[in-house]
Amino acid sequence: MLKDEVNIIKELPPNLKLLDVEAAGSLITDADLSKEATPDEYIKKILPLLLSNRVVHFLGYGNRLGFDPLPYELQRLRCKCNFHALKFVPEIQQIGSLLVRRIRRYDFARSTLDKQLLGNLIPHVPLRHYHAAEGPSKYLALHLRFEIDMVAYSMCEFGGGETERSELQSYREVHFPLLLERLKKSKPLSPQELRKTGKCPLTPEEAGLVLAGLGFKHGTYIYLAGSDIYGGQSRMQALTTLYLNLVTKEDLLTPSELAPFRNFSSQLAALDFIACATSDVFAMTDSGSQLSSLVSGFRTYYGGGHAPTLRPSKKRLSAILSRNKTIGWHSFEGKIRKMIDEGQRVQVRGLGRSIYRHPRCKECMCRH
Repeated sequence: MLKDEVNIIKELPPNLKLLDVEAAGSLITDADLSKEATPDEYIKKILPLLLSNRVVHFLGYGNRLGFDPLPYELQRLRCKCNFHALKFVPEIQQIGSLLVRRIRRYDFARSTLDKQLLGNLIPHVPLRHYHAAEGPSKYLALHLRFEIDMVAYSMCEFGGGETERSELQSYREVHFPLLLERLKKSKPLSPQELRKTGKCPLTPEEAGLVLAGLGFKHGTYIYLAGSDIYGGQSRMQALTTLYLNLVTKEDLLTPSELAPFRNFSSQLAALDFIACATSDVFAMTDSGSQLSSLVSGFRTYYGGGHAPTLRPSKKRLSAILSRNKTIGWHSFEGKIRKMIDEGQRVQVRGLGRSIYRHPRCKECMCRH
């Protein structure tokens, strides 16, 4: 896919194979460059090493050269790489295909999204062969970002009282010591102020209210992406009571099918990515989540305008829910629909936005 852009080789030339890149100073980690480094920084810091040692090894990189300013040709190349050259390995494609077919309950005509993610592993079944009795042909994917790390980092409170506060503080002390140090140097916002400014992740109950407000019926088939929800089954009860047809990859794949991926969180996330990207509707609860952002960008690029993504505004939703003692259901529905409609508007990528999350721009959507 990139043969006309860069030279790609499978191994180093013989005279460089034995070079100790770390000893030579050619091992570049994500600590050696700023996260949003510009091309100029690469030229200044990396090019001299490359000219001197003839090789550099980038280790642990992700989402680099992700923001403006970038020259047109680099934006175009990065877009071509991300949306065309990068593919899942066959093992992930195979289980991802199995997962999607089990969600749909029978083979479904391949969309462009299917083909890009799964190749030919989804059989092409003509539309006239469909029978409603065979199962759902459409599903909603929900990325519910309410794991303990997200909850603890937010500094918000979710009604668990002193037990919850103590548990989350203990987690922060172990996992987020730098966050606690930073908070000591500034005036902390109260949980109420954090919620008003849209800093608190949506709870499963709030996600269910948004979906209900949009008119999704009790029988809607929902694929739930994400890891263990903080609070477990008790926290999920409101959502699972409202939507009975809610499934996860653990429900749809056998332990033996999941076994090869169990110890690799990124590979499990890849299966969620596939199920979310190929869904008829994708709903996220946190627009800053990497998985949600990349799924929405992929759907923008390949969805042809027919792959909607629902992005609730946490700030707007907080304002709506703060009136829960006086607002009627009809009024609530109207406000939720207006909130989502505004997030649905198609816009050209703004300056400084990641091309992975917002591919709609002339360097990218023209699909060089």
